[in-house]
Order: sequence, then C-alpha cells, then structure tokens
Amino acid sequence: MDQRVSLITLAVHDIDRAAAFYAALGWAEVQHLNEGIVVFDLLGQSLGLYPRAKLAEDMGLREAELGHGAMTLSHNVESPAAADAIMAKAEAAGATVLSPAKEVFWGGYTGYFRDPEGHVWEVSHNPFSKLSPEGAFRWNGY
Repeated sequence: MDQRVSLITLAVHDIDRAAAFYAALGWAEVQHLNEGIVVFDLLGQSLGLYPRAKLAEDMGLREAELGHGAMTLSHNVESPAAADAIMAKAEAAGATVLSPAKEVFWGGYTGYFRDPEGHVWEVSHNPFSKLSPEGAFRWNGY
C-alpha cells in the first residue's frame, strides 16, 4: 500500500447543508451525484460528502456504530494571518470555532473549528514545514 490518502469521505446527515458550507469556504464542487454524493477535488486527493446512513450501509454497520472518531482534518497555510482568515471564513460559513488560532507550544500557530456536521478541522501554520508553491504539505517541508 502506498503512503497516501486518495479520498477522505465525511459521513453527513444533511448533504446540501454540508456542501453549502464547503462552497462558502471557497471550495468548488466537481460532482454532485443524484445519490447524494458531493465531491470536491483537493491538492492530490478528493473530499467526498456522503449520506451517513448510506455510508453505514455500505460498510455493513448500523448507523449508530459510526459514531464520531477522535481525529482532525488539518489544513496547513503559509502564515498566521492566513490561518486567522480561514478561521473567520469558516465561522462566517457556519462553523463553530472550538479554539481560535493562536501560538502553540511547538512553535506553530493553530486553531480548530467544527463544521456543521461535527467534523473537526485544524487550521495551522507550521513554520518548520514550508508548503510547496502549489500549497502541498509535507512534514519536513519542501
């Protein structure tokens, strides 16, 4: 198995609300299928929004078994100012700010928000991991 993630799928209750939230962040849909699947292309991967009940069915689980995992989706940016701007944009789009972006113990600048469906995002500037010219992140930078 290659060391990469190709598609991140978020289970959502309200596909239209979730799609509108990501569109309000400035993301462009590449597909909105009749089955209630919405896809956004990212840098090197895609984000899919999928009806929660249908995802559970596909996995062979009851919907209640999906729960909410203890994880974050991280979006790294080139500066603290960029992190602040994204946090403000997310809040204006309907996110709940869990922790405003601020300097953190390891020398970075990080904040957290929850999207309207409960998925937690980290917005972070890591001065030790310079982004590529396209904005791609790698742990030790480009």
